[in-house]
Amino acid sequence: MQLSPDALILWQWGPIRLNATLLWTWFVMALLVSIAWWVGRRLSSDVKISRGQALLESLLVLILSQIREVGQQPPRPFLPFIGTLFLFIAGSNLLSVIPGFIAPTASLSTTTALALCVFVAVPLYGITQQGMLPYLRQYIEPSAFMLPFNILGEISRTLALAVRLFGNAMSGRLITGSLLIVVPFFFPIIMDLLGLLTGMIQAYIFSILAMVYIASAYQAHPSPTPSESSSPTPKE
Repeated sequence: MQLSPDALILWQWGPIRLNATLLWTWFVMALLVSIAWWVGRRLSSDVKISRGQALLESLLVLILSQIREVGQQPPRPFLPFIGTLFLFIAGSNLLSVIPGFIAPTASLSTTTALALCVFVAVPLYGITQQGMLPYLRQYIEPSAFMLPFNILGEISRTLALAVRLFGNAMSGRLITGSLLIVVPFFFPIIMDLLGLLTGMIQAYIFSILAMVYIASAYQAHPSPTPSESSSPTPKE
């Protein structure tokens, strides 16, 4: 059994390689775009709507409510990024029950790429909210001595995001493959069901952690409230 879909080369031309990770990543992206296009072209504001629209609206409301609860901010600015992370990871893990499909999240390169997206998004959201200098100032607070530790903290949490998602996806494949050899009937089915549940939980955890990191950067230096900014200065 391949430990990673990166090792499964499907096509090669010189230094250019097409492995299972790239194939199934593009498959998941194409499937999500196709579903969004198919449901989007049939959107209706009537009382009676299609099942696909009802499902996507329910999912959208759920994601928005979680973003609002975690970030304590209006959720709309974060929806495209957090929602895309959740849908891609959840879709990859759900499709893993299809025979022959290898979830892209079982590749360390994919999980690292997702974690790097979070690594880049955190300062972008922080700078958008606070400005360049106020955001960068937090890395030297309470003193410049904390700069290397703060940078190391950013790198370590990015690494933790990548390894956590990769480890759960890979371990699920290994356990299911082992059970197929030992008991090839009922236990693999049970493990697949548990794998689906674990996959959804991992998609939720990854997205929530990404939102927590973004919210921490967003709120690192909150702007003064109107009461504070308008308070009179003491008379001499």
